[in-house]
Amino acid sequence: MAAELNKTGGTFGTHGGPIDVFYTPDGGKRHPVVSHGKGAWIWDTDGRQYLDACCGPVATNIGHGNERVIAAMMDQAQKICFAGKPHFENQPNIDLADLVTKHAGPGFERAFICSGGSEANEAAIKLARQYAITRGETARCKVLGRDPGYHGSTLGAAAISGDPASEAVFSGMMRVMPKVPAPFNYRLPDNHDADSYARHAAAMLEAAILDEGPETVLAFIMEPVGGLATGALVAPDHYYKAVRDICTRHGVLLIYDEVMCGAGRTGTFLCAEHWPDAKPDMITLAKGIAAGYTPLGLVLAPATMVDAVTRAGGFMHGHTYVANPLSCAVGHAVVSELIDNDLMANATKMGQRLRAGLRDLQTRSGILGDVRGLGLLNAIEIVRDKETKEILPATLKAVYRLIEIGMQHGLLLYSRRTADGKYGEWLMVTPPLTVTEDEVDEIVIRLGKTLATFESELD
Repeated sequence: MAAELNKTGGTFGTHGGPIDVFYTPDGGKRHPVVSHGKGAWIWDTDGRQYLDACCGPVATNIGHGNERVIAAMMDQAQKICFAGKPHFENQPNIDLADLVTKHAGPGFERAFICSGGSEANEAAIKLARQYAITRGETARCKVLGRDPGYHGSTLGAAAISGDPASEAVFSGMMRVMPKVPAPFNYRLPDNHDADSYARHAAAMLEAAILDEGPETVLAFIMEPVGGLATGALVAPDHYYKAVRDICTRHGVLLIYDEVMCGAGRTGTFLCAEHWPDAKPDMITLAKGIAAGYTPLGLVLAPATMVDAVTRAGGFMHGHTYVANPLSCAVGHAVVSELIDNDLMANATKMGQRLRAGLRDLQTRSGILGDVRGLGLLNAIEIVRDKETKEILPATLKAVYRLIEIGMQHGLLLYSRRTADGKYGEWLMVTPPLTVTEDEVDEIVIRLGKTLATFESELD
């Protein structure tokens, strides 16, 4: 009976139920039940097959069912899954930290390993704060972010995110940090092009630091290539150098949130590698660093920073599952797979092919307003009118309807209405880094059918 209720979209029942009970009204439309996955493909329990063009929330970077990762998971589980930090070191923690910092390069000699992106960003700003105190800069406590921007769902991470909808609900429970404009390059104010608006956004960062008082500003956090908040936004190269120079000039730490864009997703191991003259002080990683096989996140920081904090008494932060051996063993296998198979090169090659296909689709679709991204982190902007870039009415919930239609065509897409659609609507097109040419072409075909079906509903 329970299975039948699930198939027909009936009630969730009086107790238990899927995680959707926290998000969907009782009696609402039910999702299919997932069965299994392999590579870029997922099947549900009714036998329907879906091409995963989004990696869930841009997480399953090496695809499903990777044998190397599964073997590492089973091997470690048979040894020990958990060992408390007060009692033991564990070898998988050491191996993962050594591997990641080796490929991160100079300036990122230490890796604090936690359970996800929100935790990683929370840890980064706490480490930055404690480092400032060791330097006698006790007034530095403000972390500037971008509007829009997203850095996680804990209250600390939400405070540095630029999301008015979230702030409206939780502002009474957290200290909302100052925000500066994101350097959009699609829908721009009058008298601006992408270059001039990027310069304006950088200038607004410096103005905000001066307005707040440089001695009070601890850090500036940003996604070098945008995730859900800005839809794969890539700024002009000069923006990154300007931000780095501004932060250096005022003694402000620069933190790159690479939770979504790191771990090979944009064609380099760290997204920061694309702008070598704009190197951040700290980097956070999650999602692709364990590729959905286990919860995992980490903070990359210089040894000098960590050493100063430990000499002052140690890092005042932690979680029960910090650097647990099971997750670290899985993460090590994922990163090894990424590096040994040079999946960054495939992300570059397949990303170029994908964007070419999306741009061709753009010429044939009346609602595909923009294509943007880097490597295999891409997004398409959905509009009512391509000439005016007018946004579709919020009541249509366009991107959510497109996700439903995509599943009908056997295609998985991902999006959310950042700031309730204030800045536009986009769908992420972010297949696994293992994606093939044929799969890229199939994504474009199925996406074309999805957009056409939605357009027919607008008539």
